[in-house]
Amino acid sequence: MLNKIPKIFKNFYFLSGLFFVVWMLFIDSADVFTHSKLKGKLSEIESQKAFYEQKISEVEADREALLNNEELLERFAREKYFMKKPDEDVFVVVDKD
Repeated sequence: MLNKIPKIFKNFYFLSGLFFVVWMLFIDSADVFTHSKLKGKLSEIESQKAFYEQKISEVEADREALLNNEELLERFAREKYFMKKPDEDVFVVVDKD
């Protein structure tokens, strides 16, 4: 029965190498499946990072524009926070769409 097994499968180095490959592919905590899952999550997080960096630059540009332009700041305060001057009345018109 042992004579029917090819010689390569009896080799210690082949068996230990095969064991190592199986261990690294399926059993280890850093196996191939976990690695691919983490790589996908990393790309998702990097795309979110790019999105938020773009939003931060937009907000910084808006902030700079508001701090340097009094008319724009007043318009923003009136539209966003419904602020008014003491002698004014504010009417809010809402579309029924």
